[in-house]
Amino acid sequence: QVQLVESGGGVVQAGASLRLSCAASGRTFRAMAWFRQAPGKEREFVSAISLSGGNTYYADAVKGRFTISRDNAKNTLNLQMNSLKPEDTAVYYCAARGDSGVYSLSTLYDYWGQGTQVTVSS
Repeated sequence: QVQLVESGGGVVQAGASLRLSCAASGRTFRAMAWFRQAPGKEREFVSAISLSGGNTYYADAVKGRFTISRDNAKNTLNLQMNSLKPEDTAVYYCAARGDSGVYSLSTLYDYWGQGTQVTVSS
Protein backbone atom coordinates (compact mmCIF):
# COMPACT_ATOMS: atom_id res chain seq x y z
CA GLN A 1 0.00 0.00 0.00
CA VAL A 2 1.40 3.34 -1.05
CA GLN A 3 1.53 5.94 1.68
CA LEU A 4 3.07 9.40 2.06
CA VAL A 5 3.24 10.88 5.56
CA GLU A 6 4.48 14.41 6.16
CA SER A 7 5.97 15.73 9.37
CA GLY A 8 7.89 18.73 10.66
CA GLY A 9 5.35 21.50 10.36
CA GLY A 10 4.83 24.04 13.11
CA VAL A 11 4.51 27.66 14.15
CA VAL A 12 7.59 29.87 13.78
CA GLN A 13 8.46 33.54 13.52
CA ALA A 14 9.52 35.22 10.32
CA GLY A 15 13.16 34.53 9.53
CA ALA A 16 13.20 31.15 11.21
CA SER A 17 13.79 27.74 9.64
CA LEU A 18 11.83 24.51 9.48
CA ARG A 19 12.57 21.13 7.98
CA LEU A 20 9.72 19.10 6.56
CA SER A 21 9.97 15.39 5.92
CA CYS A 22 7.82 12.96 3.98
CA ALA A 23 8.08 9.27 4.68
CA ALA A 24 7.11 7.20 1.67
CA SER A 25 6.18 3.53 1.72
CA GLY A 26 4.90 0.96 -0.69
CA ARG A 27 7.17 1.71 -3.63
CA THR A 28 10.01 3.89 -4.88
CA PHE A 29 8.97 7.01 -6.76
CA ARG A 30 10.89 8.34 -9.71
CA ALA A 31 9.97 11.94 -8.87
CA MET A 32 8.71 13.62 -5.72
CA ALA A 33 7.57 17.11 -4.94
CA TRP A 34 6.24 19.55 -2.40
CA PHE A 35 3.13 21.65 -2.94
CA ARG A 36 1.41 24.06 -0.57
CA GLN A 37 -2.04 25.53 -0.13
CA ALA A 38 -2.78 28.69 1.80
CA PRO A 39 -6.29 29.47 3.09
CA GLY A 40 -8.53 30.64 0.27
CA LYS A 41 -5.91 29.95 -2.38
CA GLU A 42 -5.27 27.19 -4.88
CA ARG A 43 -2.63 24.56 -4.29
CA GLU A 44 0.70 25.73 -5.66
CA PHE A 45 3.97 24.09 -6.59
CA VAL A 46 6.95 24.53 -4.28
CA SER A 47 9.70 22.17 -5.41
CA ALA A 48 10.37 18.84 -7.08
CA ILE A 49 13.24 16.37 -7.29
CA SER A 50 14.19 13.43 -9.48
CA LEU A 51 14.99 9.93 -8.27
CA SER A 52 18.74 10.52 -8.27
CA GLY A 53 18.41 13.97 -6.74
CA GLY A 54 20.37 15.38 -9.63
CA ASN A 55 17.45 17.29 -11.06
CA THR A 56 15.63 19.80 -8.86
CA TYR A 57 13.05 22.45 -9.63
CA TYR A 58 11.87 25.36 -7.48
CA ALA A 59 9.10 27.90 -7.61
CA ASP A 60 10.44 31.44 -7.90
CA ALA A 61 8.86 32.34 -4.56
CA VAL A 62 11.08 29.90 -2.65
CA LYS A 63 14.22 29.78 -4.79
CA GLY A 64 17.31 30.48 -2.69
CA ARG A 65 15.47 29.89 0.58
CA PHE A 66 14.19 26.31 0.31
CA THR A 67 16.20 23.19 -0.46
CA ILE A 68 14.65 19.89 -1.50
CA SER A 69 16.45 16.60 -0.97
CA ARG A 70 15.70 12.91 -0.72
CA ASP A 71 17.18 9.89 0.99
CA ASN A 72 16.38 6.89 -1.19
CA ALA A 73 17.75 4.42 1.36
CA LYS A 74 15.10 5.64 3.79
CA ASN A 75 12.53 6.47 1.10
CA THR A 76 12.24 9.95 2.55
CA LEU A 77 11.72 13.37 0.98
CA ASN A 78 12.85 16.52 2.78
CA LEU A 79 12.33 20.25 2.45
CA GLN A 80 14.66 22.57 4.32
CA MET A 81 12.97 25.96 4.62
CA ASN A 82 15.08 28.94 5.65
CA SER A 83 14.29 32.64 6.00
CA LEU A 84 10.61 31.88 6.32
CA LYS A 85 8.11 34.62 5.55
CA PRO A 86 4.47 35.05 6.61
CA GLU A 87 3.47 34.37 3.01
CA ASP A 88 4.94 30.87 3.35
CA THR A 89 2.09 30.02 5.72
CA ALA A 90 0.19 27.09 4.23
CA VAL A 91 -0.49 23.39 4.45
CA TYR A 92 2.43 21.65 2.78
CA TYR A 93 1.81 18.46 0.83
CA CYS A 94 4.18 15.76 -0.30
CA ALA A 95 3.47 14.35 -3.76
CA ALA A 96 4.99 11.56 -5.82
CA ARG A 97 4.81 10.10 -9.30
CA GLY A 98 5.85 6.76 -10.68
CA ASP A 99 7.15 8.13 -13.98
CA SER A 100 10.29 10.19 -14.40
CA GLY A 101 10.33 13.96 -14.85
CA VAL A 102 10.04 16.80 -12.38
CA TYR A 103 7.03 18.98 -12.98
CA SER A 104 5.17 21.82 -11.34
CA LEU A 105 1.73 20.62 -12.45
CA SER A 106 -0.11 18.91 -9.61
CA THR A 107 -2.16 16.70 -11.91
CA LEU A 108 1.01 14.88 -12.97
CA TYR A 109 1.50 13.48 -9.48
CA ASP A 110 -0.22 10.23 -8.61
CA TYR A 111 0.11 10.07 -4.84
CA TRP A 112 -0.40 12.64 -2.11
CA GLY A 113 0.11 12.93 1.61
CA GLN A 114 -2.35 14.45 4.05
CA GLY A 115 -0.33 17.61 4.59
CA THR A 116 1.43 19.38 7.44
CA GLN A 117 0.65 22.91 8.61
CA VAL A 118 3.34 25.60 8.51
CA THR A 119 2.50 28.93 10.12
CA VAL A 120 4.92 31.86 9.99
CA SER A 121 4.11 34.85 12.18
CA SER A 122 5.39 38.35 11.50
